[in-house]
Amino acid sequence: MNQSEVEKINYHTPEEALKVLFGYDAFRPGQKNVIDSILAGRDVLAVMPTGAGKSVCYQIPAMFLPGITLVISPLISLMQDQVKTLNEVGIPAAFINSSLSESAFMETLKRARQGFYKMIYVAPERLVTEGFLHFAKDVSISMITVDEAHCISQWGQDFRPSYMKIVEFVRQLPQRPIISAFTATATEHVREDIVCTLGLNNPFCLVTGFDRENLFFQVEKPKNKDQYILDYLSEHAKESGIIYCATRKNVDNLYELLKSKGILVAKYHAGLSASERKKMQDDFVFDYINVIVATNAFGMGIDKSNVRFVIHYNMPQSMENYYQEAGRAGRDGADAKCILLFSPQDIAINRFLLEHKETSELDMEDLETIKERDLKRLQAMERYCYTTECLRNYILRYFGENPQKPCEDCGNCLREFETRDMTNEAKQIINCVFEAKGRYGRTIIIDTVLGAKTARLEEIGAMHFRTYGVLAKTNKNLVKRLLDQLIAEKYLVVGAYQVISLGEIQRLKNDDAHVLVKITDEDKMPEKTPKKKANKTVTLTSSGYKLFEKLRALRLELAREENMPPYIIFNDKTLMEMAAKMPTSHTELLNISGVGERKYEKYGEKFLGLIKEWMKENPDLAEHKVAVSESDVVLSEKLPEKPRKRKSRKMDFVLTEAEALEFQYADFYNISSIRDELNRICKNDDRKKATFRIITTFLISEDLIFEQENEGRLFKVQTEKGLALGIKTIEKVSERGNAYTQLLYPENVQKMIVNHLVELGKTMEI
Repeated sequence: MNQSEVEKINYHTPEEALKVLFGYDAFRPGQKNVIDSILAGRDVLAVMPTGAGKSVCYQIPAMFLPGITLVISPLISLMQDQVKTLNEVGIPAAFINSSLSESAFMETLKRARQGFYKMIYVAPERLVTEGFLHFAKDVSISMITVDEAHCISQWGQDFRPSYMKIVEFVRQLPQRPIISAFTATATEHVREDIVCTLGLNNPFCLVTGFDRENLFFQVEKPKNKDQYILDYLSEHAKESGIIYCATRKNVDNLYELLKSKGILVAKYHAGLSASERKKMQDDFVFDYINVIVATNAFGMGIDKSNVRFVIHYNMPQSMENYYQEAGRAGRDGADAKCILLFSPQDIAINRFLLEHKETSELDMEDLETIKERDLKRLQAMERYCYTTECLRNYILRYFGENPQKPCEDCGNCLREFETRDMTNEAKQIINCVFEAKGRYGRTIIIDTVLGAKTARLEEIGAMHFRTYGVLAKTNKNLVKRLLDQLIAEKYLVVGAYQVISLGEIQRLKNDDAHVLVKITDEDKMPEKTPKKKANKTVTLTSSGYKLFEKLRALRLELAREENMPPYIIFNDKTLMEMAAKMPTSHTELLNISGVGERKYEKYGEKFLGLIKEWMKENPDLAEHKVAVSESDVVLSEKLPEKPRKRKSRKMDFVLTEAEALEFQYADFYNISSIRDELNRICKNDDRKKATFRIITTFLISEDLIFEQENEGRLFKVQTEKGLALGIKTIEKVSERGNAYTQLLYPENVQKMIVNHLVELGKTMEI
């Protein structure tokens, strides 16, 4: 397609271009502001999460600017994927990198001079070569777009010295073009560094927010990671997913295990030949296989939209790495899982990898700075694995946002915690670490305080420690969780080779200091099913799913014919909407999100024909075409091949009037006693157990108590209304001698709680 053919396309505004080229009716948040700024001639820095549509922000302006747009991109696979996608929707683009032969390189430059291309993707290393520099000075360059812009910052987690060539290249151009920079992961320091290093002139800066609501975050600590992976894949056999490992050895071992179990799987790491990597990547991208096991060398720029899960077999080195890699799930906007499998050994692996990181191009001063920042990022990632707070909020706060309340839709939010004062136990563990003189790791410390009888403890003399066996009556899981929290709160420090040493222990010498631990009953761990946030979502029925599968089969057939990844034709979310709405006309199909005029011309009649044929075979379905927007259509968590009887779920805790009569009131109860009494009188096993959260939420909603933060911990305090009703605070001392406060609730408040649960029961028709 040459320049004259480009001008024949019928669009005159960015909104029209969005619809004609990409098939979308409206811009996502932030996109229009970036596009308008570029078209006004202003530099731009945009930080937008993976899947938020960064590429549209420079691809559409490129079609309106008079000259060529150069897109600086770090990976060959990223360029090839983007160019193929652009050509498919009618945007003339090409790439220049080391994969081209000399003749292909010269032909690309020749066609660019003739006006065939509006966009050229180029590797940063190529910019200052003599041939390309001569070309750049000879054509009109309207904009330089820096993709993965965090790579230019030494503050960033993925600094690439080759990106500094961009600055040198711009200086040598006869006229400075607009410069736009885009990234998905950048803290405030990194953003400032990007602006400064690239020399952006009064840029329009956009940070749209890092939250990806369709992603479900979860941290697991399984005893056997391999078995966890096998179980997960057996339950999600038809879903597409990525499993990241920290080392090539882990990739190879897990790949062989999955392959031996008959799972169609690919692998990807730098130890494979270029041809092997390409085949494995293509098999995954083109949907020949569903699962790929890879190191972090895989994924950047792989715009595969239907990835339903990303599992990290090992903890990544930084939150930036984790969020970028996890963000490759759910790019189509449908629900997806991000699961991190953590074990303490992951920390040792990452420390080793950081110590052997390639740093030959850095001077000593920069090297020390980068090492320090790498260590801080690793510690932040470690705290994420140990935290009991909302996982989504932890991520958002790391990137500078300030969420006001838990998301109620992550692995931690869906767990039930009980808070326990373990200050005395914490001091005993700290005393044990002191006696160990910072020479041993978790296993030795835990076994020592529990009084284990092992040859290793005898060998090192731990059986003679004063702390040997001091927590013998304490559950081992609680001791492990307490140790995790002491590390997370920096009372203890994990050093080289995973040895534990003393940290900021001075705080515990204060009589008011407490170590409050959230205890999880692992047996009550919820199924790995995130709650749906939208009330109007439409989940595909079994019959709708059958149509969806037929649409996918057609897409795969067309993709095979044209030798391209299936998602470039239509992504899963577009097919889901087709299966729900069942369009039968040109107009109806164009109203499906992701279907533009260009794609309708190529594929529309084939998909309409399939849908019409389906409706002929299933005439009863014609009366049930769903009229919903594309954002309301979601894919089932698990897609059955045939209708299955769902397991019955327990309903929330409520009471019948008959059960309420059996409640034994007292002058005063603490919240634990109220909970236990409620569970005693509940006769129906189909209901969940009463929890602290149920009772506390009601008391807060009635303005009887509120939660007050003190030194990062939440304490419950009665309001004036609560005081008037007789709620009182008492001082108590635990069996270990630790002082704490407790709220006691009088009989009238107990009755309010019981009556509330009865009324809830009536609305639920128990």
